[in-house]
Amino acid sequence: MVGTDLKAETMKLMEKRTAVEAEMNVIIERLTQPGGPGLSGNLVDSEGFPRTDIDIPVVRAERRRLSELRNDHKEITDKLNENIQVLHSARLAPRSALAKGSGSESSCNIIQRDTPSDMDVDVIVSRPFAVVDEIADGSPAAEDGLQLGDQIVKFGNVESGDDLLQRLSSEAQASQGHALTLVAMRQGAFINLTVTPRTWHGRGLLGCHFRIL
Repeated sequence: MVGTDLKAETMKLMEKRTAVEAEMNVIIERLTQPGGPGLSGNLVDSEGFPRTDIDIPVVRAERRRLSELRNDHKEITDKLNENIQVLHSARLAPRSALAKGSGSESSCNIIQRDTPSDMDVDVIVSRPFAVVDEIADGSPAAEDGLQLGDQIVKFGNVESGDDLLQRLSSEAQASQGHALTLVAMRQGAFINLTVTPRTWHGRGLLGCHFRIL
């Protein structure tokens, strides 16, 4: 059935995207470790000579691989979005038929088994849109329980859409000094946190950096 096949394909895409994200995070962690070149830092020193403290060919290869993974991630996410829309339609169609009183009890049971449940679709829709790829010790984010690698599903009123970095920044500024609800995925499980954007001795109001997925 279409619903069952599409759900299976969607779950495989989610697993593939998780694997891509894991590889991306490993590369990012290596490039951004203390003394590392960063994601786009210079590979030459102040005098214009190649840096001797890093393996330049390896860094270039990892940056190139990261770029490829980001493209793959976007393609997978776009396909997931298409599937999610179809799954929503498949879920709503039986409800519409039931509202009109059509179909027998047995046929309704068959429809319910061949289409994803409300919980299945909600889990698929509630996907992370950003990941914490940098966090400073003693920062508000660290003190409030946020951890490196946490994948953000909801940050205050921000859940998805365009201009996410700007919206995340605006949301933090608007909530300065006030508790802000955050939903994240950590090691495959959803967690709820409350963070309070505030001034501290470091940069920003949270002391962490979000990378949009």
